[in-house]
Amino acid sequence: MTEPALPVPWLAPNDETTPLPDPETALADPNGLLAIGASLSPQRLESAYRRGIFPWYAPGEPILWWSPDPRALITPSGFHMSRSLRRRLQKPDYEVSMDTAFEAVVAACAAPRLDQPGTWITPEMADAYCQLHTLGLAHSIEVWRGKRLIGGLYGVSTGHAFFGESMFSRATNASKIAIAWLLRQLDEWGFDFLDCQMPTEHLLSLGAETVPRKRFLLRLAASQRGATRLGDWSVSITRSDVSHAWRRS
Repeated sequence: MTEPALPVPWLAPNDETTPLPDPETALADPNGLLAIGASLSPQRLESAYRRGIFPWYAPGEPILWWSPDPRALITPSGFHMSRSLRRRLQKPDYEVSMDTAFEAVVAACAAPRLDQPGTWITPEMADAYCQLHTLGLAHSIEVWRGKRLIGGLYGVSTGHAFFGESMFSRATNASKIAIAWLLRQLDEWGFDFLDCQMPTEHLLSLGAETVPRKRFLLRLAASQRGATRLGDWSVSITRSDVSHAWRRS
């Protein structure tokens, strides 16, 4: 089968060795498309994230690799907490954990939503991130009400950068609660930023910066000088913790 003539490199399926191109060579339209094909092996994914590249494609498409311009970043100190969110965070009717339900978080993020006809998190993609989780590179944060998982997100950690992949909410503000607690923990561990990939109004309202790709790549390179926090990130935040933590912020 002849491949379409697109001005980006095509890599053979399951190619694990050919390097992805320089992110600065990504297309302007569609914004950030860099390469097509290759594999979702843990080695390929870790290498891609360290260079500011991530996979994103629809079911039935080949693997598409992206490095958009600009990029959305949230720093722990730059997180904007509205009064209503602060009040919500202080209300002790939820608990938070990390790395206790990774597969459940990925499945919830992959589930169809009312405002979306489908999902980009294919079974192949979900399996790839579960492999990264087993290796201690991908992590989740979960928000619970009793035994019910009401919100959360997952992403990848390399160096002192965390790359958010997807989030979900089954209760008002549950995904914002997940972001707030994740940033609080990242700050405690000395992380530089949470990468949110593409800017949106929602992310900007939370304090996300819109960073040109060239500057993002410089900040990313600096963040990779720190050691990756590998392994299990298990953290448990009880209702008692909730009722006190944000009053000290």
